[in-house]
Amino acid sequence: MSALGSARAEGDSWDLASSVGATATMIAASRALASRGPDRLLDDRFAEPLVRAVGHPFFVRMLDGEIPLDSDDMPLTLQQRREQIAARTRFFDDFLTSATGAGIRQAVILAAGLDARAYRLSWPAGTVVYEVDQPEVIAFKSDALARIGAEPTAERRAVGIDLRDDWSTALRDNGFDAAAPTAWIAEGLLPYLPPQAQDRLLDNITALSTPGSRLATENITDMGVFTDERARAMRSTWRKHGLDIDVADLVWQGERQAAAEQLAAHGWAVTPYPTEQLYAEYGFAVPDNEILEAFRHAVTYISAQLG
Repeated sequence: MSALGSARAEGDSWDLASSVGATATMIAASRALASRGPDRLLDDRFAEPLVRAVGHPFFVRMLDGEIPLDSDDMPLTLQQRREQIAARTRFFDDFLTSATGAGIRQAVILAAGLDARAYRLSWPAGTVVYEVDQPEVIAFKSDALARIGAEPTAERRAVGIDLRDDWSTALRDNGFDAAAPTAWIAEGLLPYLPPQAQDRLLDNITALSTPGSRLATENITDMGVFTDERARAMRSTWRKHGLDIDVADLVWQGERQAAAEQLAAHGWAVTPYPTEQLYAEYGFAVPDNEILEAFRHAVTYISAQLG
């Protein structure tokens, strides 16, 4: 497995405490924090037990209140972290709820990581949810949730395969119906794919989609936001508190086409959702934070429907 802070390489692999997998655990830890207290912003009761099952000391200490999240050197305050992850999570939750409300009964969660939507959302009867991720990640989450007695709220089909491999065939082999409309989500995935792999992923989604299918993901217009001086400052702060991770080492640089442009060129009607709009919809004020402001301009959320 890759070391927690090591740079990416073609064909690399990871678990949920190393490399790209550690970012999935970080996001789950943030969802757990946002799901706490009488003023909780999310209802993800599976996030905390999953993070504790991974057992990475930094994230466990974060949940135990031993990491000073409101200290002056932290990139985000605790409340900013809670609101940011709540806006992101609710966007994808609402996307899936809207898609199934429109009659779609097949959903695919790409790079599922510690995503527990197959267990925590209210799915209409007959919905099949496919989770696609590395085999070790799929096996870990399935076992961890089974140990706490969690039961999926839809028919869950886990597909253990690297998204850089022939995942389309693996999806079909697990019963995926390309003739039925599908709701796809690719949350927090694209920057961790090489540019050509991102293109192939979106091309494969289009090839597997029938008209009426929907997709939600991020639209990245400036990869530099992951590697500039703000990103380096974040690494320094995390390392001081015991987390040796550098997002700049985990994302793939190089020129890439924005997802919205590629999807539009293949017949998808794309709707952008700027951060300001999502924050307003969910009752949050856009914070005065330099890092969040940079990401706000470089990364936005989009939904798309194949016409």
